[in-house]
Amino acid sequence: MPLLELRAITKDFPGVRALDGVSFDLAPGEIHALCGENGAGKSTLIKVLCGVYPAGSYGGEIRLRGETVHFHGLPGSEARGIALIAQELALVPELSVAENLLLGREPCRFGLIREAEVQKEARRALDLVGLAIPVEIPVRELGIGQQQLVEIAKALIKNASILVLDEPTAALPEADTLRLLGLLGDLRRRGVAAIYISHRLDEVFALADRITVLRDGRSVGTARRDETTPERVISLMVGRELSQAFPRPERRSGEILLSLRDWSVADPQNPDRRVVDGVSFEVRAGEVLGIAGLMGAGRTALLASLFGAARSSVQGTIRVAGGPVRKPFRNPREAIAAGLALVGEDRKRYGLFARGSVLDNMTLASLRAFSRRGLIDDRARRAAASGQAAALRLKAASLEALVAQLSGGNQQKVILGRWLLRRPRVLLLDEPTRGIDVGAKSEIYDLIGRLVAGGLGVVLVSSELPELLGLSHRVLVLNQGRPMGLFEGGAATPERVMGAATARA
Repeated sequence: MPLLELRAITKDFPGVRALDGVSFDLAPGEIHALCGENGAGKSTLIKVLCGVYPAGSYGGEIRLRGETVHFHGLPGSEARGIALIAQELALVPELSVAENLLLGREPCRFGLIREAEVQKEARRALDLVGLAIPVEIPVRELGIGQQQLVEIAKALIKNASILVLDEPTAALPEADTLRLLGLLGDLRRRGVAAIYISHRLDEVFALADRITVLRDGRSVGTARRDETTPERVISLMVGRELSQAFPRPERRSGEILLSLRDWSVADPQNPDRRVVDGVSFEVRAGEVLGIAGLMGAGRTALLASLFGAARSSVQGTIRVAGGPVRKPFRNPREAIAAGLALVGEDRKRYGLFARGSVLDNMTLASLRAFSRRGLIDDRARRAAASGQAAALRLKAASLEALVAQLSGGNQQKVILGRWLLRRPRVLLLDEPTRGIDVGAKSEIYDLIGRLVAGGLGVVLVSSELPELLGLSHRVLVLNQGRPMGLFEGGAATPERVMGAATARA
């Protein structure tokens, strides 16, 4: 009998079915890997399992040791022996290792914490994961690998029989990764089961007993590790033919519009680590350069740093549209003046003023162009916005309509229109079709084609691999911030791109 079964799990969000009849099971002492592209449904599935999405908010059944269970939050799943080790660790940096390990479970007597017992219990917990460090030191003084082991120790002293690990090695150096993989092997021999989510297929094939692949919210295959191959797993992950809905614009390579050399961006949380490391490329007029990579690969950090919006130090040189070779832009104002424009991945948070009108949002970056002796020429501003709205086929009642009332696709068109009024030379697009419907996506693709045909250079980030490959003339693959390959045209196949994105950098 399986230790754990998820039967026909469905989960809906407004307008989207994130999970569509997913079934998954886990045997005692088994490590079962869960693989899939970004957006395949992996995180949603484990949130259902662990009670983050409570019983009643999803369809299907969860059975634990043959019994149907209903969790209404993380404490409920933890009480039944299921521990979630998320990519973002749930430790309190200012507290000691011992305090973190026993937080909420401190042994007390007469209302006072028994420090000696806390220390003893904490040392016992660390012995379970083979971590020999003083239990009195603050967690902030530990390396990320040691913090990961503390998190696992915290789960084990709660008698967890199932560990759910979500990208546990994403931020670990190789030595710490090997140590963690060795620990998980030891725990398996001691009867602890694990659901292991990772994009690193070398780890999956070194560790897992079985592998299940999710794609578009469905489970599309489960196999024992020794009965499949990395190539087969990649094929199941991407498993779609490139649609004609992604017409790659005809390449009209002209002058070099963007040149980047030895570009690196420090991790805002750890200056000794780089989220972008040694990237160089060129973008020509009439070309779309795609940037591929998994979550955390550094794609968004790269585009933000090009635009002068990095949250940490940036090194390297940049040249835009024949201008001087220079150091990174200090702020977006410098980048805009040089001819760059950025459409960010989170339009509601960083792109739109929800209480503003279409007119105000669209002309925000161009007000100086409509200024006459310190006053805004409203007639000229309206004429420009109206012309841009017509060119973009914007569906809005009027220019005075609140942008918050528009559909996601039309909101994205407003942001694009804002930058096109600036007449940029290079357009940086980060997930330009996220959260918009199929019809609006098609219009965005058509717009990209028209802009490129007009001589614009485009740098495109998209987590939808068919979209990225269908629109890009060349694809640069990032893996943990490092460039892992530049594929031209037809050489950019799903298998090659995903292989480079999942290889050990």
